[in-house]
Amino acid sequence: MSNVTKKIICVVGTRPEAIKMAPVILAFKNNPLFEVKVLATAQHRQLLDQVLDIFGIKPDIDLDIMRPNQALTTLTGRLLLELDKVFIDEKPDVVLAQGDTTTVMTVALACFYHRIAFGHVEAGLRTWDLLNPFPEEMNRVIAGKFAKWHFAPTASSQENLLKESVNAADIYVTGNTVVDALLSVVDREEPLPFELDPDKRLVLVTSHRRENFGKPFEEICQAILTILERNPDIQILYPVHPNPNVKETAHRVLGSHPRVILCEPLDYLPFVAAMKRAYIILSDSGGVQEEAPALGKPVLVLREETERPEAVLEGVVKLVGTDSEKIVVEAQRLLDDKSAYSSMARGVSPYGDGKAAARIVGIVQESLGL
Repeated sequence: MSNVTKKIICVVGTRPEAIKMAPVILAFKNNPLFEVKVLATAQHRQLLDQVLDIFGIKPDIDLDIMRPNQALTTLTGRLLLELDKVFIDEKPDVVLAQGDTTTVMTVALACFYHRIAFGHVEAGLRTWDLLNPFPEEMNRVIAGKFAKWHFAPTASSQENLLKESVNAADIYVTGNTVVDALLSVVDREEPLPFELDPDKRLVLVTSHRRENFGKPFEEICQAILTILERNPDIQILYPVHPNPNVKETAHRVLGSHPRVILCEPLDYLPFVAAMKRAYIILSDSGGVQEEAPALGKPVLVLREETERPEAVLEGVVKLVGTDSEKIVVEAQRLLDDKSAYSSMARGVSPYGDGKAAARIVGIVQESLGL
């Protein structure tokens, strides 16, 4: 075995990537066989910085790529050009990135061009529809084509990769690093930056996906109004994504209701606190589908399909789409029926045991003969 230190670049671009990569970054930093550099593309500037601060991670390289309302083509082109310079200067042995954003897709492509070993964290999620979610499904498929290591979070993700004829020896079922991150902070008592009514049940809402912009998001907001009208004992908390397509509609439709709190996106720790406080969660977020079941919180997913079917099969997450009437019916069932609620609020997580990051480090170390 060689004891030569290898240079590894861990890339983060968005808030969810930072949450899921933080345990991996820290695990590599604790291993003396690796020289670790953190590269932030800052696809989400403010949201990314919040999370990195929580885990005590400072980027060594910051591309600061975000511009208001930039097109995907512009973002992709700028990322490729900036990554090209970094890889020429740094000459890393290994690059790791997570998930399905434009950041991970361009990182994988840049690694291919530079013949750098690329590890895909959270590999193998699929809806089998390239246009849904857009552009995430295409991003993760492309990233998978260039990966040397496919770190699949579940056996289902492994099966998806095998269907695409990925070499079985290159796929590793590690669990999802989001569970590592959640378990590392769940016991921290973090106050929320506003007062919640202690006599009301809290419904936490997150919705920001591109495919829900426009009419689907209007339907979601109308469903929330109907739920409020029918249930005077509930309060809505909605941390609103800064994208104008979300922010304008949310404030126009929901902003004047006395039992709705619209706030800026919460830091990770307050958001975990909000999940712990919630009675039910309405969300189109992938991370929430993975985190909330571990906290015993039922999630109604505001999408027509999910690339995270494990929690649906487990019965702790339910797909409800964006039809206003269906959202109301399913939310009302959980608010009224205690047995329906308790069947979803079991505290069962199919996404891992909190040791995914350690497994990823071990796999890379062994593969490189260190």
